Amino acid sequence: MSKFNRDYLITMDDIVREGNDILRVVTEPVSIPPTEEDQEEMAAMLQFLKNSQDPEMSKKYKLRAGVGLSANQIGLNKRMFAAYLTDDHGQSREYALYNPKIISHSEAMIYLPESEGCLSVDRSVQGFVPRYEKVQVRAYDGEGNEVKLRFRGFDAIVMQHEIDHLNGIMFYDHINKEHPYKLPSGVPIASLY
Repeated sequence: MSKFNRDYLITMDDIVREGNDILRVVTEPVSIPPTEEDQEEMAAMLQFLKNSQDPEMSKKYKLRAGVGLSANQIGLNKRMFAAYLTDDHGQSREYALYNPKIISHSEAMIYLPESEGCLSVDRSVQGFVPRYEKVQVRAYDGEGNEVKLRFRGFDAIVMQHEIDHLNGIMFYDHINKEHPYKLPSGVPIASLY
């Protein structure tokens, strides 16, 4: 039985850091519908993201703010991730996705001008990470229902970042090695901000 359950408080000590082999593994699909254990782990992951964005909780437990957390970032070889996003109007949306897969994407690309961050990376990484501006994701929810979701802008970046994790890919793998601020040519590309 996993220690990660609804009542377990994930802290930064639980987050696997870069260099750990699990972050380079293509994770194993979870059974559908997800098991009780999978759902408990997902609840703990989602709660961590909420806590990390809560000023009091993050200060009390010394949490770095995060918007997404993949199972392998807490050492689990499972194809699932949680995301907790807030829109421009302060409305929050939470996602608990099992066996997610990008099934279509835009040609147009975007990037965050300040680069991307990652809970598993304790250093500042400079460079542009090109991402698709829009993605459609197929996944399963906690009840085992197939869902198809469309994301654009920042939310699309988060989805691609987390699905990369599940495929053993780190965000900085997308940065041009010779020229960190060089973007792909031949496709429409814009800064998110």
